[in-house]
This record gives sequence, C-alpha cells and structure tokens, in this order.
Amino acid sequence: MSETLGIIVGGGPAPGINGVISAATIEAVNSGLRVVGIRDGFRRLFAGDLSAAVPLAIDDVSRIHIEGGSILRTSRDYPGRLKTALKVMMKTLSELKVRYLITIGGDGTAYMSHLIHRESGGRISVVHVPKTIDNDLPLPGGMPTFGYETARHLGVELVKNIMEDAMTVGRWYLVTTMGRYTGHLALGIGKAAGATVTLIPEEFPSRGLSLRRVADVLEGSILKRLHLGKDHGVAVLAEGIAHKFNLRELQKYEEITRDETGRVRLSEIQLGRVLKNFVMKSLRSRGIKTTIVDKNIGYELRAADPIPFDIEYTRNLGYGAVKFLVEGGSGAMIVLHDGCLSPLPLSEMIDPDTQKTRVRFVGITSEGYEVARQYMIRLEREDFEGEALRGLAGTARMSPEEFKRRFYYLVRREPRRQHPITAGALDS
Repeated sequence: MSETLGIIVGGGPAPGINGVISAATIEAVNSGLRVVGIRDGFRRLFAGDLSAAVPLAIDDVSRIHIEGGSILRTSRDYPGRLKTALKVMMKTLSELKVRYLITIGGDGTAYMSHLIHRESGGRISVVHVPKTIDNDLPLPGGMPTFGYETARHLGVELVKNIMEDAMTVGRWYLVTTMGRYTGHLALGIGKAAGATVTLIPEEFPSRGLSLRRVADVLEGSILKRLHLGKDHGVAVLAEGIAHKFNLRELQKYEEITRDETGRVRLSEIQLGRVLKNFVMKSLRSRGIKTTIVDKNIGYELRAADPIPFDIEYTRNLGYGAVKFLVEGGSGAMIVLHDGCLSPLPLSEMIDPDTQKTRVRFVGITSEGYEVARQYMIRLEREDFEGEALRGLAGTARMSPEEFKRRFYYLVRREPRRQHPITAGALDS
C-alpha cells in the first residue's frame, strides 16, 4: 500500500495556495504516494475529525494553480489547551496514516509544523511552505513570501485608481492596508503606486504611540501639499501602526476585537477613520477645509488569482517540498534562494526567547526605504527654516513660531534631506 502525504493550509488566504497544492499533489502521485488534502486547517484535526481528509488526484488539481483561494480552505484556529489538542491532532494524523505532511502558511503554521515534527519522533516527516501577503517571514536573500507580489500588484492598481479619483475631485484618501505588525505590503504598494505618503509601524520604534503623533504626520503632508498648490493626495497606512498605539487611548475611539489566537484583529480597526477625525478636527480649528475619505484594502487581495510570478514561484515550492520529503528530509521550510530550492530548518525560524516564529520587519535604514522616503511628500527638517517655514506656516494659518512648536518634534531626530521643499511639486 502506498504511503500517504497530507497537505494542510493554515492562517489567512494568500494568492498561490492552490499552486502549491497542485504541484505537490502531482509530484507526490508521480512519486508513488497517496495524497490527502486536510480541509479547514488544523481545526478539524484538533477535534479528531477523520472526515477532514479528502483524497487528491492529478485530475483534481491539474488546473487549479491559476486560481485564487484554497480548495482545502483554511483557518486560524489555535486551541486554548494546546498540549491536549496537540495529542489529539497527532493521534488523528496517525489514524489517517499520514507519513509525510506539507503545511502551507505563515508564522503560526510554521510553528505548528515545528511542533508536529518534534512530537512525531520521526513517524511523520514534515515540511513547511511559507505563504503570507504580509511578507514578514525571514526568507534568505530577501525573497518575498508567496502571495505578496500578487497582493502588492492588485493593491497598486487599486491605489492608482484612488489617486486618480483624489485628483479629479480634490480630496484626500487615507488607505489602510493589511500587513499585520510589519509595513512590507503598505510600503510596496505606496512606493510602486507613487502615493503621496506611506506610513509603516517600523517608523515608530516604541509601543505606547500616541494617535496625535501619527495624525500630525498626515496633517503635515496635507499642509505641505497645499503649500505646493495641490488640494489632494493619498496616504497609505499599514494596519500594524495600530499595534503601536496605546491601546487604552485607542479604545476611546475604536472597538478592539481579537482573533482565535488572542491577537488584536488589526484589520478590524478602522485606522483611517480614527486618524481622519483627528486631522480634520485640527485643520477645521484653523479654518482649513479639506475632504478626507478613509478606505481599507486587504481582503480584496488575499484570495485573488495569482500573477505569473506567484504561479511559477508556488509550482517550484510545491515540487521542492515533495522532493525534500521523499529524499528523507523533515523539520524544515522549503525556500527558493538564488534560483535554487533548499530547506531551512524550522528550528532556526523560532526565536528562543519568545518561542515564536521570527518576524521580518522593514529595515528603515535600508536604501529601499530611503528611496521610498525621498519620493514622499511630508514634513522634513529643512521645512522648518527660512522661507519654507514662513510659507508652510502661512498655509497652516499659524505663525512660524506656532508651526514649529506644533510640528517640529516630528522631524527633530531625522537627518536632513537633499531636496528642497519644491521636491514633488510636479506630482499630480
């Protein structure tokens, strides 16, 4: 009887999941394995539900690699009593006669893969395929997680349309994107679309961030655009900024909900709406009328059909995952680096202090981030000197001294830029 390979998807959707399922199934069948897909993530395994496993054949998956979503569905379920649920799951996998297991997911699923590898004692060989539109797993060589490029691509198209609308009707948009605790997706979208300004959580190094500080950055961008003769703009905000806020302050303006794992649902926080109200109140207090509209994008990106980059990428990963397992490997994440598929031990992904999967943050000292900043319209240190200061203060309907007292704290610790205030004046 053929040995069985199981495939399971955890976490949120990401474009390309079906590509991994397809490539892995085809390669496994061609290698003489029986393949079962486990539906609904780990949830039904934790409950001992054997009906979660469905057989997969080549005919079932031969064309799904170009489709979004997940034919196996997915979930974020994380049991309250992990040790008990883990024993049930291991027993269920044993009863399903799973000898090999491919997990597809982000940091939480990677950690679950590590636990299965550890608990199985060699009875189950496990490999993890990293996916998340957040791009926050530390893959070698800066390689993106699959799904990110498709999400960015679609996000750019949406923001481009919003930018055109902003210019046409003369208003500002605050667009919040997914990304969890990091700013990769927001920065990737804002930078490629040419958004007026993009704000990410990595800019704000400490917790307990005040809403006023972020609102002042946005207000400064609006005032600078007005000084340049532009009454419109688009700010892209990473949802992870909300994670940096003082939650007690945030709860005054927004309801806080948590997911199955107990983490704050950042995507449910109306970050743009909260900041919009701060900014509009401040501007109106000085007689400046500006229309600001808040909008969230994220769910529109997660289950989209993958672009060719992610289609090719996931076929490579699915094939590489099966090859790694049948050649005797286990306990690793399959990655593509310098054009070569290679395993990265899951143990190296775990932070020994937190016992959680390491997170890749945006490097705000990197040249990539420097380029993004150079093309944003926001207050800089040189804006608080001479004619630039007098002009901005006049636009803000404040004296130069008042303007500096109000906004200079935003740039006090930042280096001077090379470009004068007229940078971006031709931006539409």
